[in-house]
Amino acid sequence: MINARLRSRRKAAAMDPAGATVANDIGGEGEKFAVGNIYSVKVITGDEFRGIVMAYDPIPNFVGSKPRGGHSKNTRMVNASFITGLSYLGKTEDPLLTDNCCVNLDVLRAKEALAIRQAEAEAERMGVGVTAEAQSIFDALSKTLPVQWDNSDILVMKEVRVRSPYLSDCVFGGTDAANNRVKKVLELVRQRLQLVGT
Repeated sequence: MINARLRSRRKAAAMDPAGATVANDIGGEGEKFAVGNIYSVKVITGDEFRGIVMAYDPIPNFVGSKPRGGHSKNTRMVNASFITGLSYLGKTEDPLLTDNCCVNLDVLRAKEALAIRQAEAEAERMGVGVTAEAQSIFDALSKTLPVQWDNSDILVMKEVRVRSPYLSDCVFGGTDAANNRVKKVLELVRQRLQLVGT
């Protein structure tokens, strides 16, 4: 009777991802995906894998698992609603032991530092209190020349300043050659962006 019910649910789940509720047939909320349980899992996409449950969050219904053996760096997050086949294979003693985890903290710190540097660089490219037109001009100039914001002015090559309203008449500073180059590029940028006042 239970097997027939599971088979009919599997057929329905194959047609409807929201109906892939095989995971709901295994125990109550607390024991369904207890940390340390080892399962053979088949998901609605047809993928099959074995893994140790590392975490389970019943609100979004996600299961985090690592491959059996624990020596792989792969971790999977699976929406339990998309599980079409689940076989309990056993339980590990303590799946959260750091000896079994393959997390390189130095690599994580390096990735974090890189992400912070990229976010800071991206934030520096955003003008504060400037118009969308000014930001468009800045973005276009940055493809050709090194630029940065200095309040509402665009500082080009750290020597030439372009002031609002960002016309070629508003270019100041730097050598004559640098000044003329910025004016020429600015005119081309404004034409490309089809801005009035070129």
